[in-house]
Amino acid sequence: MTTWIILGIVVLLALILIAMYNGLIRSKNRVDEAWSDIDVQLKRRHDLIPNLVETVKGYAAHEQGTLENVIKARNAAMQAQDSRDPKAVLEAENALSSTLKSIFALAESYPDLKANQNFLELQRDLTDTEDKIMASRRFYNTNVRDFNTKLQVFPTNIFAKQLGFKAYNFFEAAEAEKETVAVKF
Repeated sequence: MTTWIILGIVVLLALILIAMYNGLIRSKNRVDEAWSDIDVQLKRRHDLIPNLVETVKGYAAHEQGTLENVIKARNAAMQAQDSRDPKAVLEAENALSSTLKSIFALAESYPDLKANQNFLELQRDLTDTEDKIMASRRFYNTNVRDFNTKLQVFPTNIFAKQLGFKAYNFFEAAEAEKETVAVKF
């Protein structure tokens, strides 16, 4: 009789461990899928930028420094994306976002550029892509939160560390984006 009780406890513990492990794997795969969604949107953004820069070049030839900064930031973002390091991607993409703002600010100085249909379409596409990136980041952060929570709660935390699971980092806004916007009239 004691043998059956011990065997039942061992089987129950094994089932609990299997359920925890499978839950961790499912959550990890969701985080990886969410990261892939961000990756796809960033690739789309990187593909749109050269077209945008070429359109602006025709109107703002003497603004070469701004355009070169955008291209440098795009190239750095693409290299960071290739590295698959979320922290490096985050920093590079935040830098790219900042330089893209300079192109749209530049457009305010050139009425002909603002009226150019190609520029307007690229601007709309880029804005749409930025919205999708934002949604993908939220989706990623939700999955990271869920996964990290699983890593921290008892008893999963004990087994997760032993199995080599590590917490993911959240995709956060750059410090410059957190600053209060000054509105002047």
